[in-house]
Amino acid sequence: MKTTRRCDGVTRRDFVRVGGLTALGLGLGNFLGLQRLLAESKAQLIPRAKSCILIWLDGGPSHLESFDPKPDAPREVRGPMASIPTKLNGVRLGECLENTAAIMDKVAIVRSMTSPLGEHNFGTQYMMTGYKPSPALAYPTMGATLAHLRSQMGVLPSNVAVPAFPNQVSGAGYLPGSVSPFSVGGNPGRRSFSVRDLDFYAGLDLARLDRRLEFVNAINAFGDAKDASKSTPTDPDLERAYNLIANPEAKRAFTLSDEPEALRQRYGGLDSGNNIGQSCLLARRLVERGVPFVTVNSNGWDTHQDIIHLKARHAKDKNALLPSLDRAFATLVQDLSDRGMLEETLVVVMGEFGRTPKINSNAGRDHWPNCFSVALAGGGIQGGQVVGSSDALGEFPKERPITPSDLAATIYTLLGIDPATELQTPDGRPVRVTPNGSKIVSELV
Repeated sequence: MKTTRRCDGVTRRDFVRVGGLTALGLGLGNFLGLQRLLAESKAQLIPRAKSCILIWLDGGPSHLESFDPKPDAPREVRGPMASIPTKLNGVRLGECLENTAAIMDKVAIVRSMTSPLGEHNFGTQYMMTGYKPSPALAYPTMGATLAHLRSQMGVLPSNVAVPAFPNQVSGAGYLPGSVSPFSVGGNPGRRSFSVRDLDFYAGLDLARLDRRLEFVNAINAFGDAKDASKSTPTDPDLERAYNLIANPEAKRAFTLSDEPEALRQRYGGLDSGNNIGQSCLLARRLVERGVPFVTVNSNGWDTHQDIIHLKARHAKDKNALLPSLDRAFATLVQDLSDRGMLEETLVVVMGEFGRTPKINSNAGRDHWPNCFSVALAGGGIQGGQVVGSSDALGEFPKERPITPSDLAATIYTLLGIDPATELQTPDGRPVRVTPNGSKIVSELV
């Protein structure tokens, strides 16, 4: 699959290489991490949502072409695209979001998100953790925190990224590596998609793999006995991959070909360069099987040039970013609703910031963190509303400014985690899951 490069030159690659199970050692588990977990304060709320699907629009999506169009603004602000009415009286969306407009009674849009961080790495960290980045401490993402605090039964990882997690943020932060996102890799949009390295190599079977694991564990135990001050490092990705290889039913969760063809077509993106639709379908399969947090990572939203390409690069383009997002998001929400899963599954659509109100000299929009939008559905969210507003140009919040910390506190609350819950760093320092001063967005819950 072609690697997408942002304006800062960073490429997104999947660092998970779990195929060398027979050549690399598997540890016995992170006992110190377990002890820290038992010692932590975990004030639990009654969760409205059992799981969360985060649709991450990497690069910074334009709010003016999506969730906060300005049809009455000057052309250099409203841009080359039109807006359309929705199911909600007086609420308009960008012209490419036709399917989303039809389900707006299930969706809440926050139009007054605001942040001071207009650089990709910093903006991503702030949105995904609720904390402004600090050189002193790497904060865990919401998915890692949820996986850490909520016990997960079964073999499937508690925190999954489809197809890969953005590499500009540390997934686990100061928490154990076992809660970092498990990246499935590959391209879910291909009919031939499979999770790499979850099949046996030639000449190997489960019995032989088990014998090799027993041998590695014996060597580890011998080394630990010789020197109690040393501990054998574990590789959480290898351990999780081994568990998946050994469980055919768990592996089947990733088999998109089990889904009806008509449904796959509704999600969109089959055998195209845009995999967001099939990635959302895989996310639904995973939460259906009890995975608490799935990140769907969609690349390409860093639109400094030709903002019209969000709609289509040519007349017959059916897989441009905005139409693909529209199909994927609306189908996911409706699919969850049809299955009776929407009330227990929180769906969040967001990126690291928005785009400049004025079109630049390259017919695109640049980074703009001062005001942008987030869309949410399910999981206890009060749909059919717009929270906050931007000014006439989409430049600054007009009312009800909401920070990434506030959004994180709201998401944690919906998932049954008190925002004031304290975790512990490896050296015993207590850290809240959201910063002091973060406030729940009461209109959403």
